[in-house]
Amino acid sequence: MAYQNPPSIPISDPEAPEITPTANSPTQQQTNGFPAKGVVNKVKTNLVFNSKWAELNGAMGDLGTYIPIVLALTLARDLNLGTTLIFTGVYNIITGAIYGVPMPVQPMKSIAAQALSDTDFGVPEIMAAGILTGGVLFVLGVTGLMQLVYRLIPLCVVRGIQLAQGLSFALTAVKYVRKNQDLPKSKALDDRHWFGLDGLVLAIVCFGFIVTVNGAGEKSRGCCGVVGNGDDLGGGQRKDDHDQCERDRTSRVRKIIFSLPSAFMVFVLGVVLAFIRRHEVVHEIKFGPSSIDVVKFSKHAWKKGFVKGTIPQLPLSILNSVIAVCKLSKDLFPGKDFSATSLSVTVGLMNLVGSWFGAMPCCHGAGGLAGQYKFGGRSGGCVALLGAAKLVLGLVLGTSLAHILEQFPVGILGVLLLFAGIELAMCFRDMNTREDAFVMLICTAVSLVGSSAALGFLVGMIVFVILKLRNWTRDKPLSTIWTRKSPEQV
Repeated sequence: MAYQNPPSIPISDPEAPEITPTANSPTQQQTNGFPAKGVVNKVKTNLVFNSKWAELNGAMGDLGTYIPIVLALTLARDLNLGTTLIFTGVYNIITGAIYGVPMPVQPMKSIAAQALSDTDFGVPEIMAAGILTGGVLFVLGVTGLMQLVYRLIPLCVVRGIQLAQGLSFALTAVKYVRKNQDLPKSKALDDRHWFGLDGLVLAIVCFGFIVTVNGAGEKSRGCCGVVGNGDDLGGGQRKDDHDQCERDRTSRVRKIIFSLPSAFMVFVLGVVLAFIRRHEVVHEIKFGPSSIDVVKFSKHAWKKGFVKGTIPQLPLSILNSVIAVCKLSKDLFPGKDFSATSLSVTVGLMNLVGSWFGAMPCCHGAGGLAGQYKFGGRSGGCVALLGAAKLVLGLVLGTSLAHILEQFPVGILGVLLLFAGIELAMCFRDMNTREDAFVMLICTAVSLVGSSAALGFLVGMIVFVILKLRNWTRDKPLSTIWTRKSPEQV
């Protein structure tokens, strides 16, 4: 929902009488001083729910990636879950108020993957990597270099990264559903049993329920069509009235079913099953926030965090957390146009603050934005609600919440992650030319096979430049080298 601000320069109407602004007019107030009231109104507008159930449902769309990563690091590397919940909750509330869309706050995946695969990569190294990554992104943002990068990277390369990330999420989700996986110790995988509180049948039922309610993600899923009135006013009118009542009754039932918060209901089911699977977990819960302490860093932690954490994470953060989010937000929310500068600065500030106290390094992510949009998130109130829930859980339960999440059915998390990945991968639909589709698929293939978004980006850019130079050698103007037009369109 766009914020309507009175223009600083009045637009005159030749038919209207001339009006001289008075000292008490809103235009004069905003000219003379800081528009504090306008900022407050904008924040209120950004946090207004478009639909309470839909926004609540959309808040669950990012949990498929958030819970497995944070839980795995909590159990395997002693990450302070309470501190992470508190800081990420605050981040969610602030970003929702600033951007007015369900802007996600996700763990940095490359740093998390390194921590889970290297036993010597502990909390100090994780936090050092987050601080250094955030520092680089902050500098790129405030200097305007990130905006330059955003303008130079072609859309087909970004779509390739998005498609690769979406397919990666979907493949990981299928692995969660198919395999009986212990998140912190993800090497030994056994086939998941069909029945049980975390069985294949449960995951399949949840999947079918979400598909039934959400469909393929159509925007007006609550609409069942307009039922017209019959024009026959003769003897068949009574029968037509009866048929009309039946259609209206069916329409109401469909509207109720299609408006259910499917992701939220599935998540609540997972929490209930977590207590049923191990009811003794109630006695392990300790109330009160975890202690927030400053992390102690050594020179070795800074060095290892930069080499093994920051360097692999930077390309992913630039591409998926800034560039891809800018492109995706423009597609999903045409009235919203966020600059790469602002996103880079917010990601940088989040990590320059929270990582010193042991909060998991975080960033925005195109997958989280797509997932929350998929399940109905449309405003900043969606992520603000999620942030408030994280904040309350962090303050009330702290790290003891890990005992509950450890029993959460992994198959249900896989189902939520699957839909988030598919929604992100669906963004490739605007690649209309053969040339753009070719570059996108090359970028996607290299990213998936090489398990590196940076490698896929590099190869995609090289192929893109080669194709443009090839067109230029066909006596095409040099000014068209960086356009998305095919040779036939020039």
